[in-house]
Amino acid sequence: MGQLATIDRRAAAWGVLAVVVTLAIAIVGSGNLRWFDAALVGYLFGTLLMVFGVVYRYLVWLRRPPTAMLNKRGWQVFRTRRPGRNLLTLPGLIVSQLLLQTFIRSRSTARWLAHQLVFWGCILAALVTFPLVLGLLHFQSVGQNGRQYQAVVAGIETFSFDSRSLFGWITFHLLNISAVLVLGGVFIFLSRRLRDPGALAVERSNDFLALAGLFAVSVTGLALTASNLWMEGRFYIFLNTIHALTVILGLAYIPFGKFFHIFQRPANVGVAYYKQAGAEGEQQTCRRCGEPWASKMQVDDLKVVLPQVGFDYRIGDDAHYQETCPRCRRASVALAQSQRVGGFG
Repeated sequence: MGQLATIDRRAAAWGVLAVVVTLAIAIVGSGNLRWFDAALVGYLFGTLLMVFGVVYRYLVWLRRPPTAMLNKRGWQVFRTRRPGRNLLTLPGLIVSQLLLQTFIRSRSTARWLAHQLVFWGCILAALVTFPLVLGLLHFQSVGQNGRQYQAVVAGIETFSFDSRSLFGWITFHLLNISAVLVLGGVFIFLSRRLRDPGALAVERSNDFLALAGLFAVSVTGLALTASNLWMEGRFYIFLNTIHALTVILGLAYIPFGKFFHIFQRPANVGVAYYKQAGAEGEQQTCRRCGEPWASKMQVDDLKVVLPQVGFDYRIGDDAHYQETCPRCRRASVALAQSQRVGGFG
């Protein structure tokens, strides 16, 4: 228990540094807070808490033996095994593994669609929200025309647009569009979790928490627009408070809940290189049946990592249980059970 309660000082120091850098970006990017919106102070504190938590947990996660080994092997394979080819295949892996997530589509088209809706909805919301919160983005009117606006990014004046044009409508409703995308994904996820027998069998008590958070943020955000456009501003202050609370709690939840896999997902690219190198390299033969069944590099890495996490599968001085293929493992278990009970006949 003492070890579990220990704070990782190195990770905490990097977390504090990340918070300081984020604050510096907010100060410099907003022109020494000239363009910082005071109404977003709560969101800023939520962002800083998220930054610290993400950096801290990511560094702790990266130092765990299995993750450390995968990270080491991934970079090693990328640099030493045909680096030119790896560079050429990197964009394709980023698109397939991170952006389109095609590996999910092979399991279920509905799950893939839900992931895509939530993913792109959250990406769109982040691209709008964080620049606004950090003061990096604001809009200002141009001249005497009340309909003409200009986007200012980090103090640099960029494009201008008519607020009543289609482009202007889309620009000012990007967060609403992201909310609709996220809600579409949430409803697909809920439909599957409530009806699919396989999903119900492995359901855990906190699996709905992430969906509830996405739902709350999206619905309260859309409610603000509804209040402004169709309710003459009624309940706007109340809805704004509720929306801010859901967003801040959501930001605080990111480092500690299921959303943290957003930051773990890029490791899939390294895993893809690791698997490819293993498939092209020497294969491990089963010590029982002699058939090749896995990458020898992966099996050797397992022999190193498992003792570090409390599992020692050595068999005598020369053999190791990890050198046994899955089929022979099942046979060994059946033979051991048979011997234990005096035979199955």
